Amino acid sequence: MNKTDSNNGLKQLVLEKYDQIGRSSLRQQSTCGCCAPDGLSTIDYEVFADDYTQLSGYNKDADLGLGCGLPTEYAHIRPGDTVVDLGSGAGNDCFVARQITGETGRVIGVDFSPSMVQKARENASKVGFSNVEFVHGDIEDLPLQDETADVVVSNCVLNLVPDKMKAFSETYRILKPGGHFSISDVVTTGHMPDDLKRHAEMFAGCVSGAMDQTEYLGIVKSAGFKNLAIQKRKEIRLPVEVLKETLNDHEYRIFLESEIGIYSITLYGEK
Repeated sequence: MNKTDSNNGLKQLVLEKYDQIGRSSLRQQSTCGCCAPDGLSTIDYEVFADDYTQLSGYNKDADLGLGCGLPTEYAHIRPGDTVVDLGSGAGNDCFVARQITGETGRVIGVDFSPSMVQKARENASKVGFSNVEFVHGDIEDLPLQDETADVVVSNCVLNLVPDKMKAFSETYRILKPGGHFSISDVVTTGHMPDDLKRHAEMFAGCVSGAMDQTEYLGIVKSAGFKNLAIQKRKEIRLPVEVLKETLNDHEYRIFLESEIGIYSITLYGEK
């Protein structure tokens, strides 16, 4: 299988799983942040996700527990800004951002899953926001004009995108000169064995889809961003019972011996 076919296969896997979550009307409190194979997981929700409930603009219906940080909290959004949320899901970060931008701003959510876009639009209709919109699109080829956004946010989504260089290049393209991003994502330290990278369930669960932090930052710099800063870094410890359920004995031994570190980071960068 060539790289293009592999990337397309991984994107289809992610689409199917998140479409399934989007079609569900139930919010599973036990979903493990962005790693929810088949919409369910035995990993506790708090392993990845941060608590949104204290943030102004929080919308319970839009919180599907699919994040690994609070990017809007660090995004330096100002009243009147245009904010784009990559991988907007049911709209949680968009509604928090709308509370900051106010009526003079604009918030655009982009998601790869049609069912997620539909759910987000339904949530926006309930609260009556006229300046929050949701569009269906691929982060590697965003359906937005150049220099659209003052701020780009994303929550545990870029790690699921096969071609991260394309994703960050597109992020750079849609930002206005002087604009910036705040992105929460999962990265690793240490060598991630190929067996784990190829593990389909863990890829959709954002662990083996995650990239080494140094390589990740290198891609962001190559896309043109400057003044990069890690705003928050949280170690993620996957429970032993979950690793044993997900990995075979050989993969589990490799995981332990490789001294892999898994972290949720919130990264800031400027155009």
